Amino acid sequence: MAGKNILLVEGKDDEHVLKHLCDKRNLGWIDEIEPKGSVEALLESIPVRLKTSLGKNNRVGVVIDADTDLAARWQSLRDRVTGLGYRLPEQPDPTGTVLAPPADTFLPRVGIWIMPDNRTPGILDDFLAFLVPPDSPLCAHVRASVEAIPQGERRFKDPDKPKAIIHTWLAWQKEPGKPLGTAITARFLDPNLPQADGLVAWLKRLYAWD
Repeated sequence: MAGKNILLVEGKDDEHVLKHLCDKRNLGWIDEIEPKGSVEALLESIPVRLKTSLGKNNRVGVVIDADTDLAARWQSLRDRVTGLGYRLPEQPDPTGTVLAPPADTFLPRVGIWIMPDNRTPGILDDFLAFLVPPDSPLCAHVRASVEAIPQGERRFKDPDKPKAIIHTWLAWQKEPGKPLGTAITARFLDPNLPQADGLVAWLKRLYAWD
């Protein structure tokens, strides 16, 4: 019997990026994508959602930002999942973590992807930067322009710099200002670049897509 594929994410941007990436890479079907509104709400929802997703063929993915401290984010995840009997490694799997259900339970299979790449601090927008053509002169100009903003005129905080870069890149395209998900469909962000392969491979492993 086929199980249910569930994906928990922080916000609507994550939801739309994952939907469009799955579509453009011809991946399988995710039955439910649940944006929780914030990283705190996502973390708090995980134990309850796992306990309400009983079924040995069910699979629950979690996509969450590392933000500024990857180790602290991983520990927060471990604290919430190990209490249910899952065995998590000391560090996230660099290819994306996939956990078998605890023995003698009906808990689901669980996958965890920490944006951008399970290895470094960062956010969704850092992953999206991987999808910008690396040899683009415009990309270099975008980065230089953001860096050149006078300190007194820079209205965003340093952790938000990736957002400023990716949204500036999208503002300077043929159709300026497309949302992040539809920017993938429009190929302003290229889902076929090798840098997306790791996330795609993790989704395939988690959801048992051929």
